[in-house]
Amino acid sequence: MVLKTKTQKILGLMALIVGVFILIVFAVGFGAIKIPWREVVQIMADGVFGRESIDGHTRFIVLNLRIPRILMAVMVGMLLSLVGTSYQAVFKNPMADPYLLGTSSGAALGATLALLLPQLQVFGYFGVTAFAFLGAISTTLAVYFLAKTGNKISTISLLLSGIIMSSFLSAIISLLMIFHHEEIAMIYNWTLGSFNGASWQGLKLATPILGIGILVMSFWAKDLNVLLLGDAQAYSLGVHAQNVKRKILILSSILAAVAVSMSGIIGFVGLIVPHFFRMIVGPDHRYLLIYATVGGGGFLLLCDTIARSILPNTEIPVGVVTAILGAPFFMILLYRTKQGRE
Repeated sequence: MVLKTKTQKILGLMALIVGVFILIVFAVGFGAIKIPWREVVQIMADGVFGRESIDGHTRFIVLNLRIPRILMAVMVGMLLSLVGTSYQAVFKNPMADPYLLGTSSGAALGATLALLLPQLQVFGYFGVTAFAFLGAISTTLAVYFLAKTGNKISTISLLLSGIIMSSFLSAIISLLMIFHHEEIAMIYNWTLGSFNGASWQGLKLATPILGIGILVMSFWAKDLNVLLLGDAQAYSLGVHAQNVKRKILILSSILAAVAVSMSGIIGFVGLIVPHFFRMIVGPDHRYLLIYATVGGGGFLLLCDTIARSILPNTEIPVGVVTAILGAPFFMILLYRTKQGRE
């Protein structure tokens, strides 16, 4: 289904938001302990009105374990999809994803150091998150300055620098894992993505960053449309392409660093979600950005719900589920594109 008119796109967005909210309510009930959705709604209502009509054990599971995890999954999915959409416009490359500039490798190295060094282990989950964020930001800055020539940034140089930095940092992580056999499983599980450490404190830190990211990126939506025409055409239309690219890359890199530090490396979300909604609402970023952002939250929540409920007493890393669901979709998309060109 393709939404063409403004009214259709607004109604479609409202339906998408309602659908994600319904998914949130039902997702709370899934897990090792099944909770009926009526009790979930009752507990949420009790939280709003300050009542306690459901037993304390169930309330604790819903309010302190399930809801923070579910909201974190939605938030990370929104961040990854927002960044993926902006990167695909800036690089004019449908294969661009949030980890294109080595963000994931930098975050993985930071998290690995936090997991291995005894001096950092005292900080627990927040230490891993903080060092993953620092690693992601540091790597992105290194890639940026490596690719910068004067006041200009070549997208080709950025891509190459990102590939080189990712390979270099991945090699360092492999060496660290070789010298620390006992911690290999712990490091590997982090790189596959998980929301086990989600908490209300983490949500309080990430929520304003997501809100600012959506607002600022929406403000640049028209500029993203112009960038698709090429730098020369953008200049002729009054858009300073280099400045716009620089600002978008800086903001997107921060958002990607926040996402990967909160959850580990979760692939395919920022790659396939923008493609999917581009087929529905078209390439206009005034609509595509918000559709992809909301849809990305719903998609990652669905994947996380499957990951923690499909097998009894076993949780599959959410990155495995996104790859299993995302890879076939992307192959079908590539095949359809190829058929259309032929």
